[in-house]
Amino acid sequence: MSAFDPDVVQAILRHMNGDHTDDNILIARAFVDPSAEASVMTGYDADGGTWEVTTSGSTRSATVAWPNGPIAERPDVRREIVALYDEACAVLGVEPRPHA
Repeated sequence: MSAFDPDVVQAILRHMNGDHTDDNILIARAFVDPSAEASVMTGYDADGGTWEVTTSGSTRSATVAWPNGPIAERPDVRREIVALYDEACAVLGVEPRPHA
């Protein structure tokens, strides 16, 4: 069971899947499958984020651990997703955009 409020989880998922679709794909390509064609964030918990990743018409769920270890607070989620994005860019040789 997630320690995070379900409304907060849903808000973060809406944000990631609405505003950061390219980030989802970068994370999937770096940590799940380099040939990922689509990726949707479906959840997260203290240990990592979960994405539904589509490759060659097949979809699977994959969890990627948070770079800095388990988290417990709402602000930690953003920090860890940003860290995953930055690591994904490094793995893939992509210049990361600045963070606000």
